Amino acid sequence: MIRPCPSCGVKNRIPAERLADTGRCGKCKAPLPPAAEPIEADPQSFDEITRGARVPVLVDFWADWCAPCRMAAPAVQRTARDMAGRALVLKVDTEKHPELARRFGVSGIPNFLVLRDGRTVVQQAGLVGGEQMAEWLRQAGA
Repeated sequence: MIRPCPSCGVKNRIPAERLADTGRCGKCKAPLPPAAEPIEADPQSFDEITRGARVPVLVDFWADWCAPCRMAAPAVQRTARDMAGRALVLKVDTEKHPELARRFGVSGIPNFLVLRDGRTVVQQAGLVGGEQMAEWLRQAGA
């Protein structure tokens, strides 16, 4: 994954297994905080992150046309921020990447999935609040 340094703006390559860690910018040596925002995932980045993550991963399967998905978005964003360093949050657009939705049997959205060590721990369709998302992640070891 490529993440810009908040201090100098230089783009830094962060291995998937280090996205939840605090690192250092390769140029200015400023701290690079853990990912604190949902990561838009395509099949390649999804597999790379879920295989390499040393923390639980919350996946939000969504689509732009879905009103409940748009209602869940602020809670997903807040969960990513609140769980930074302890979990990662991915967003999968089911219109762009239906193969990922099929892989996990997603037939209704929003659909939330928690993975730990590449295995499904929780999966639930329907709108849920941020407290529930955080609780799933804590139960998965965040």
